[in-house]
Amino acid sequence: MSKDVVNTGETADDKKPEKSELKWLGETLQYKTGLGMNNDEKKKFEKEKKAHDDEKQCDKCLEYRNWALRYSPNVRFMLDQIGNLGGEVPSDKMKCEICTDPKYGGFHPELGIQLCANYIPDKWVLNDTLSHELVHWYDNMRFQVDWLNLRHHACSEIRAASLSGECAIMTEFWKHAGFMKVAKGHQRCVKRKAILSVLGHPACKNKEQAEKVVDDVFRACFNDTRPYENIYR
Repeated sequence: MSKDVVNTGETADDKKPEKSELKWLGETLQYKTGLGMNNDEKKKFEKEKKAHDDEKQCDKCLEYRNWALRYSPNVRFMLDQIGNLGGEVPSDKMKCEICTDPKYGGFHPELGIQLCANYIPDKWVLNDTLSHELVHWYDNMRFQVDWLNLRHHACSEIRAASLSGECAIMTEFWKHAGFMKVAKGHQRCVKRKAILSVLGHPACKNKEQAEKVVDDVFRACFNDTRPYENIYR
């Protein structure tokens, strides 16, 4: 045997075959009705079913992510702009994971982008979420953000909410109400999302502080649309 080949002691015949969806359906019915399963079998089923569902959600999330990387104008533009700064966003830094907190995603300057597979319902939400987090990535490179500083954090959240497209639904809602209401609706959406994000910062004491920090930096940060010439959508 070549020294480059690692023998795991497991052959193809030893591997446990994956359950079919029909098998999962049958066991789910057994679990829900309580027929044909004892307590130990129920606990085992719960553990296996969660792992199965988590894997399916992550696979779907990766499918959405790969679609956005290939077809989303916003995602591709932000990746190019990060590249122009000398940076790179490798695929293993855009991870689909099961999140414990109810959120779509997050950004960490060292770990990269987290996409919450169990909360992202479709590719459109993932597109906006990935675009949002890429604005944070860009800001981290372009402006050397101090993420422990509430004002810095608030500014990037304002820009990300405004430029990612996640507040575009407000434009649709107000489109028959005149330009000023459209603009105000977009700003309200951006401000609300920024306040919620700042409120989750460990240095933020309460909602009042989050609102004040966002208000203090809102005008300057909202009007800074770099790397776009104006708000994308």
